[in-house]
This record gives sequence, C-alpha cells and structure tokens, in this order.
Amino acid sequence: MSCVGHSVWDYALAVRVDVVDPSAYTPPYDHALCSALARAGAHVRLQTSRFGYGPVPAPDGYERVERFYRRGAAARPGSRARVVTKLAQQVPDMLRYARSAAPLADVVHFQWLTVQQLDVHLLPPGRPLVLTAHDVLPREPRRGQLAAQRRLYERVDAVVVHSEHGRRRLAEALAIAPAKIHVIAHGAFEHLTHVADARPLPEELARVTKPVVLCFGLMRPYKGIDVLLEAWRAADLDAELWIVGMPRMDIAPLRAQAPPSVRWVARFIADDEIAAFFRRAQLVALPYREIDQSGVLSTALAFGRPLLLTAVGGFPEVAGHGAAALVAPGDPLALAQQLRRLIGDGDARDRLAAGARAAAAGPYSWDAVAAAHMQLYGALAAPGARRE
Repeated sequence: MSCVGHSVWDYALAVRVDVVDPSAYTPPYDHALCSALARAGAHVRLQTSRFGYGPVPAPDGYERVERFYRRGAAARPGSRARVVTKLAQQVPDMLRYARSAAPLADVVHFQWLTVQQLDVHLLPPGRPLVLTAHDVLPREPRRGQLAAQRRLYERVDAVVVHSEHGRRRLAEALAIAPAKIHVIAHGAFEHLTHVADARPLPEELARVTKPVVLCFGLMRPYKGIDVLLEAWRAADLDAELWIVGMPRMDIAPLRAQAPPSVRWVARFIADDEIAAFFRRAQLVALPYREIDQSGVLSTALAFGRPLLLTAVGGFPEVAGHGAAALVAPGDPLALAQQLRRLIGDGDARDRLAAGARAAAAGPYSWDAVAAAHMQLYGALAAPGARRE
C-alpha cells in the first residue's frame, strides 16, 4: 500500500474525513477538495488508487493512501487486463476498506463508486456516508445502472450535487428526498494556475498569432464538438479553434470535415501543460448537449477566461455570475453568432473574464466549498446523528 503525505490521524481534535475515489477518476477535484478541507481544519485521508495517466498533485495538508486495485496497477489504463484485474479486486478491496480503515473516520465521503450494482452492498457500516453526484444520472445507462444509482442515493446519508439543476433532477427523476440533497459548488481549480515547472505550448501552437478559441477536455459525444465545428465553419473567423484533450469517441469523421483553422491536440493533457493552453485562449467554448457541472469550466474560471456555454445543466448558474455567455444547445447558428460577437469584441470578453475571476474568488472558491462541506460533515458527525 502506498501512503503519501504526512499522517494526521494521531490527533482527534477535528473531524476526520475519508475522501474516497477508488478508481482515481478525478484527481484534480480530489486534491482541491482534500487540500481545502485540511485548510478548514479537518483531518483528511484521500483513499484512492494509482492514477495511470501521469503524476498527480502532491498532498497539501492531507494524506493520500493508494489502497485500491494495487494488483495490476501498472497495466495500461482502459486496457482489458486493467479492467479485469480491477473487477477481481473490487469486492475484497471495498470490504477491506470498510473493515479496517473506514471505522477510523468520522465521515466517509465517496466521490465515485466503480461498480454501483456491487458497491451499494459494500459500503462501510456505522459511519455517516456522503456521496458526490458528479454525474447526477448516467448519460447512457447500462442495464440495471439507474436502479443501482437510486439505491446508492437512498443508502447514503447525504448526496452532494454541484448545482440547483442537479438538486431538481435528483428530486424529480429519482424521487430522492430533498432534505438529503445538498448543493455545494464545484470549486475553481486554482491550484492549476501555479503548477511547478509548467510546460510551454508545443512549438507549432506557440507560433500562432491569431485569436484562439479553446475547446478542452475529454472528447465525448455529449460535449457537442460536432455542433461547434458546424458553428465554426459558419462563423468564418480570422481565428483558430483548438480542440484539445483525450478522445473517448471516434473523432476521425470530425477531423476529416474540419477546416484548416481547426487544430487538434488529441491526447491526455497533464497538469503541467494546462496553463499554457488556457492562458493562450481568448475564449473557452463548451457547447455541451447535457451536463450538471464541468471540471473544464472550473479550470477556465480559475484562469479568468471568458466562457461561451450552452444553457444546459448548471451552466446558466455560472453565467448568472457574469462569467459566461449562453446559447441554446444544439444550435450551430446561434453559436456562430456568439463566436463572431465575442472574438470581435474585446470589451465583452474582458467583462466575462472579470466575472470569471470574481466567481473563482467567491462562490466557486475552494475555501467556500470546504466551508459548506465542513458544515455538512459537522451535522452528520454530531452526537446522535451517526448511523448505527
């Protein structure tokens, strides 16, 4: 087992929190939350596994325990060998955690659960349980997944969502008790703005002198890249569109139809590369078809980038802080109109950038996020409130 960071578990003066992300799905979020909770006075352990795509941030005031899926950890992420070995370890690792580690925590906060149909039966007993619904509902549910997700929400003591939209969706679609649902914002990833030894842009991108619109993140169908490309052709701008991130779909047809002013960086982008892309962009465009909240949006807020978003999920709540312009989802002509307007109007971009900076320093700051979590943990861990 790999333990990283200074152990703080010999002391019992503050709430002891296990933040659990077995598959290391969201290392930036895990790190930002754990660091902020530690600053707020909690004793925090991040219970996770080795992240297969590259280095993760060093713990800042918390302890990282790479407890899950230790056998086969060196296998290529997403490979059949890695999937098979993870599935073989799922039950014993979850049971071992529930038996030996979870009893040391006052609150256990799951960020993700890997095999929901199994995990609902493997949650640690006798501890207050919190689950963050990063994906409020599965976008393409497998057989039995929606029912398993409902059982998980019913099993835990509190569900954290990142927007009022997420609260309504859980209450209406799955009939989760409203009192169980807690809206806590997704913080802006400020730590990405001061990564040590940050790398510059690749040479061919550094030579670009035209304005740049950035579409960043894992490439998936729901992110509307096809709509953005149609809008880009219609906008006919003297600018470049950079589509950057690891593909999780077949992008060959999109690349074949893209004009020369579109550049693709189709690979995983490490933390030390992120700053160069966001600081170069005049505008960040996220034309999603559906979402609750987005880590890419949170990254753009941290860098004070003006945003062009679709009016889906929790995005309008961010726009309400003056940080983003909105268009209807799936409307390439409206998107093209806003692209032309914002690339041609530096003052409008400056106003959105100021809104992004204010949002990142205020309601979307990690200190505000941590304070809301600490209030929730305190209520759950109070005498008489703990599960038996």
